[in-house]
Amino acid sequence: MHYFAYRHGNLFCEDVPINELAAQQATPFYLYSRRTVRENYLTIDAAFADRAHTICYALKANSNSRILRELAELGAGADVVSGGELLHARRAGIPAEKIVFAGVGKRDEEIVLALREKIRGLNVESEAELEVVNDLAGKEGCVAPVSLRINPNIDINGHPYISTGRSADKFGIELERVEEILQQLSRLRHLRLVGLHAHIGSSIKELWPFEKSAKTLADLAGRVQQNGIELKYIDVGGGLGVRYEEALPLQPDTKPQQETALDPHEVAMAIFAGLGHLSVPLIFEPGRALVASCGVLVARVLYVKENRGKKFIIVDAAMNDLIRPSLYGAYHDIAPAILKAEAHEKVDVVGPICESGDFLARDRTLPPLQRGDVIVIMTAGAYGFSLSSNYNSRPRPMEIIVDNDRASIINAQQPLDSLWKNL
Repeated sequence: MHYFAYRHGNLFCEDVPINELAAQQATPFYLYSRRTVRENYLTIDAAFADRAHTICYALKANSNSRILRELAELGAGADVVSGGELLHARRAGIPAEKIVFAGVGKRDEEIVLALREKIRGLNVESEAELEVVNDLAGKEGCVAPVSLRINPNIDINGHPYISTGRSADKFGIELERVEEILQQLSRLRHLRLVGLHAHIGSSIKELWPFEKSAKTLADLAGRVQQNGIELKYIDVGGGLGVRYEEALPLQPDTKPQQETALDPHEVAMAIFAGLGHLSVPLIFEPGRALVASCGVLVARVLYVKENRGKKFIIVDAAMNDLIRPSLYGAYHDIAPAILKAEAHEKVDVVGPICESGDFLARDRTLPPLQRGDVIVIMTAGAYGFSLSSNYNSRPRPMEIIVDNDRASIINAQQPLDSLWKNL
């Protein structure tokens, strides 16, 4: 469970009242619960306990240094997609042997960095990339550990922007080409095939895609092993979805529902079923499932206005701070920091940016709000700050973490002067 709850009408993060925190710090800001991210990790890790495994956190969801250190301390590995993420993971204390590097467009210098750091494996996504990695490994005087990322042509029936395992997507290698690639590998002296990988998308809310993808990998592993290749791991990807709706009951002393869209134990059982008797160690790569529920975006109401019967709540957070609603039409629960007993009304919650697409919620039923009120946008710990920008020359928000009754700034609000200096 997450640790955001009302007490006597005041919304708390662990033991810190959010309204009081907002009176001390400039809004908008991201607020994280340390206890939540730790419990999320331990729950998912325990789900896979029956098999040798590594939980490799997908840094793209949120690469805040404090969160990374918490996960490193718990024993997490890392799924990275850039040289910057690789350095973040290493500096946070994640061992190189627990890091895998994915992505369709790795730059030469990023591949070299991965080789020098001696990471667990490079997830290679094309024949052309195999040639490049082999050439660079030869120049470095080493043998590169590679994993083949397979495109299993599985449609998770989600938003097309976060589906990655269909034949029309840019990710991975077609199953039909694997035999050719195995022949190619036999002549590439600076590569060693250590794993197989598939990642079919994000926000998965059904069990069958996990089982089907795992079975595809298991069948392929059998063919690879028949070629005399000993695999060191099977990387089943991530993508476990979370529940964005009803994230925070507005009734006191009511526990929120399970945050992940599926029980992590059931996900693990589906993957185990797909893998059958294959006994190779597993890698699972959750990102959103680990950090979405641990973070919220705290904002303040600037104005309330009405146009032709439509009421707008204009807040100081915008699409540059949290782009998911504008980009994906994504839903986030919105809760007032101080709960009012008055009748609710239907409103749009919008930001100050000069775009009609700058909204956080449309046709949302909320308690009456007025200038100065603090609101909390829930389940924003994943792809919130990491997708933020300086659009409209707005500074990126502060990040704060709560540990029991103590709040600590872990990333100060970006100064306005820095925007000018960066031009």
